[in-house]
Amino acid sequence: MAVEALNSAPRVKVAPWNDPVIRGWVFQIVVVGLVGLLAWYLVSNTIENLERQKIASGFHYLEREAGFEIGDTMIEYSPASTYARAIFVGLLNTLKVSILGVIMATILGTLLGVGRLSSNWLLAKICEWYVEAFRNVPLLLWLFLFYKLISEAFPGPRQAIGLLFDTVFLSNRGIYFPVPLANPAFTWIGLAFLIGIAAAFVMHRWAKKRQDATGKPFPSISAGFGVALGLPILVWLVAGAPHHMSWPQLKGFNFDGGSVIQPEFIALLLGLVLYTSAFVAEIVRSGILALHKGQSEAAAALGLSRGQAMRLVLLPQALRVIVPPMTSQYLNITKNSSLAIAIGYPDLVASINVTINQTGQAIENVLIIMAAYLSVSLSISAFMNWYNKRIALRER
Repeated sequence: MAVEALNSAPRVKVAPWNDPVIRGWVFQIVVVGLVGLLAWYLVSNTIENLERQKIASGFHYLEREAGFEIGDTMIEYSPASTYARAIFVGLLNTLKVSILGVIMATILGTLLGVGRLSSNWLLAKICEWYVEAFRNVPLLLWLFLFYKLISEAFPGPRQAIGLLFDTVFLSNRGIYFPVPLANPAFTWIGLAFLIGIAAAFVMHRWAKKRQDATGKPFPSISAGFGVALGLPILVWLVAGAPHHMSWPQLKGFNFDGGSVIQPEFIALLLGLVLYTSAFVAEIVRSGILALHKGQSEAAAALGLSRGQAMRLVLLPQALRVIVPPMTSQYLNITKNSSLAIAIGYPDLVASINVTINQTGQAIENVLIIMAAYLSVSLSISAFMNWYNKRIALRER
């Protein structure tokens, strides 16, 4: 009865300006209005100043001829290509070094993090010195050092160092190596390789479910490698086993034929991987140390070796601690790749920097850089958030 009396009691009316709900809506509307007003003022003032100084605006310049060279390209490009294609080439170069950097820094950082926890005193100290050296020196200095070492430690093309029976050459202009000549079969071989990777992933999922249900293990890793590599080899054999190669040969002052990895790319990738792996190592080490020591003791009681305990017991559980801060390091690799302009690697920032100098349209080009990095960073964050939810503990 007392509860019914309280529920039926008339509510005290308050003035609208004292109602927290109404007051909250009013404040939000005012803030949004002020932000919109500020944005309108900045945009209109910018457009007016550009018109007064007779500076072109808009993105029509992207269809004009670029007129500048790009030394390292993943797709066909020439000075006769458009500015849009030049910017796209720079974006592909940024994605290339970022993806390779993420993969290599993860592998090296994990090994270093596990090494710091080793019972071997010398190994643990070496990993510790490595981490401290790279974490406490700015990345830009490492890039300068690696680029200088590559440009001075290796000889010129005429005195290039020959490896693998003089099929690979090291010089201060890069690493020259043979590549297969273009053949229509390579498209099908690449498609077969992707199908093989997908089949290996499906096989691994099936093997895990089968082991959980029956307890019988299945060599999914070796079988997956066999499928991923065997399927493209089978397609290669069916296509007639094309084997014609383009070999690097010294002609004049440089090599002709084959392919080359530019020294700027080597220095940038080396700097990003070694620098970021030091931070990844600390994340991995802290994730393992966050586990209760009873996990290690239980693994030892089951007769597992230290390597098996780390791979099967500790690291899978530590992933729940490791993944969130690892996302920040992946984002840092992508954003730190913009330092490539300091050593002359033609990434997105370098391509747009040349475009700004030739067109004078800085605002549009800066917006393109911001949109590109924002899109890549949000994509990485979305993937890592999905993976983090996938490995999270689920309550029954």
